[in-house]
Amino acid sequence: MNPITPIRLQDDYVVLEPLSLDHAPALEAAAADGELWNLAVTSVPPPGRARSYIEQALQGQAAGIMLPFAVKEAGSGEIVGSTRYYEIDATLPRLAIGYTWYARRWQQTHLNTACKRLLLEHAFETLQCVAVAFHTDERNENSQRAIERLGAQREGVLRAHKRRTDGSLRNTVCFSILAEEWTNVANWLDMRLSRLATNRQERNG
Repeated sequence: MNPITPIRLQDDYVVLEPLSLDHAPALEAAAADGELWNLAVTSVPPPGRARSYIEQALQGQAAGIMLPFAVKEAGSGEIVGSTRYYEIDATLPRLAIGYTWYARRWQQTHLNTACKRLLLEHAFETLQCVAVAFHTDERNENSQRAIERLGAQREGVLRAHKRRTDGSLRNTVCFSILAEEWTNVANWLDMRLSRLATNRQERNG
């Protein structure tokens, strides 16, 4: 397994491009939609820091522990956020999906389901992962519900696990999906994605 090789993933809804410094202006614009850097439970670059944010992600890629992506909405071709694989353990293999954020107007739409569907499919079917993990701030109840809707199982809480951007201690809630659970999860995500996309088309129609 060599999960740190940059790769482009796409379907009818979303394109995940290998993150590069060229994405800095677009990520600045996406983060400005909702001033996402003000949310203590997320890690979003504030104004003028997108380049540094990307550089840190690429350092993780060079170290073999991360694979970051820019998220592009397929219909408009607009960069609307970012996500990545991290905590990559090639010996099992196993990895986590996170550092995910989207411009406000794309939150609570089909986009997150499409993005996670692509990442999970690649992790299980191409990289042959035995498990995929998700971690989120204990305060971020919206994120916890979104992860549960993917079909992930809650494992527990790591107390005083890391510090938030404001310096306060964070408890981290851990979820995972196992390889043997992937088929059922994939079927559920396909049904959910179809329903969400249909609802969006009806609202826009």
